[in-house]
Amino acid sequence: MKPSRKWKGAGGAAVALTLWLPALAVSAADFAPAEHEGARQLLEELAGRGIERDWLEAALQDAVFQQGVLDAMEGAAERRLRWDEYREIFLQPERVSRGAAFIETHEEAFRRAQAEFGVPPEIIAAIIGVETSYGRFTGRHRVIDSLATLAFHHPARGSFFRGELAAFLEISHEQQVDPGSLEGSYAGAMGYPQFIPSSYRAYAVDFDDDGQRDLWTNPVDAIGSVGNYFAEHGWRRGEPVYSEAEGPGTPPGQVEFNQTRRPYLALSELERAEIEPLAELDDSTAVIPLALEVDDTQWRYRLGHENFYVITRYNHSHLYAMAVTELAEAIADLRELDPFPLSASASDEQEGSL
Repeated sequence: MKPSRKWKGAGGAAVALTLWLPALAVSAADFAPAEHEGARQLLEELAGRGIERDWLEAALQDAVFQQGVLDAMEGAAERRLRWDEYREIFLQPERVSRGAAFIETHEEAFRRAQAEFGVPPEIIAAIIGVETSYGRFTGRHRVIDSLATLAFHHPARGSFFRGELAAFLEISHEQQVDPGSLEGSYAGAMGYPQFIPSSYRAYAVDFDDDGQRDLWTNPVDAIGSVGNYFAEHGWRRGEPVYSEAEGPGTPPGQVEFNQTRRPYLALSELERAEIEPLAELDDSTAVIPLALEVDDTQWRYRLGHENFYVITRYNHSHLYAMAVTELAEAIADLRELDPFPLSASASDEQEGSL
């Protein structure tokens, strides 16, 4: 979807109940600043930053409340699927083959991104593959509708999405794009890598030097931007994402598994719970212990390292980070490269995949 650059004229349960009730009072003009106090305050704030009032009024007046956006926020797959079910969504052969082809098509951009940011091409491709199947499915919700709905109607995260709405309007104005023409996810994520607006402003890069940071239609900018995002969040060049481990048939209750924070548990403590790495690691090494449910009775253990944590900065879900990593491994395998590093000892031997 190519964004339009034509401007619109200035005239132009208990939780479930909470989410549903606002729909009774909304209309197509729900966010018109003249009628909506929250929209008026946002207009004043952004006008104070130099954006024309008429432009802001037209953009906000064009936004339409979408109940489906609020409903979708309650059903994210990470919160309701086992690992084997979640994995099945993203590890299909077609997604793997498209990932290998995507790297081949944009090999020069991936090579530069790896050199500059230290992130393997397969990891960058896997992020874009999981998010949008390499740009094929970037979302069908108007971003202005999604963000306005969430900013002014989400019962818990309205303040966060108000900031995203402000950032989105600033991006649209800076890049001279009609905000009503841009589509994305129900949560307002945009383009090939599905950056939310604040991430777009902070981490998007003009990787082909054409004077525009375009994540909607330019895969080269998307590749560089994902690499930059990871580098800015502390990606460690050449280090592993996780190590395999073995343990008891049922995850021991004394271990806090699947937390999306920096490595927090020493191997020596895990070994007391009968969880041991299959690679040789120092006992003092801190890891993120992962227990992945592969069916109703079986579990798989892994140990996340710092780079696993970095992937969770993109999406705060251990299932997401694991799916990205396994997709990256599958893409590397299809390209007949050395396996993506699973352990510190394996990663020491891998200099690069391009």
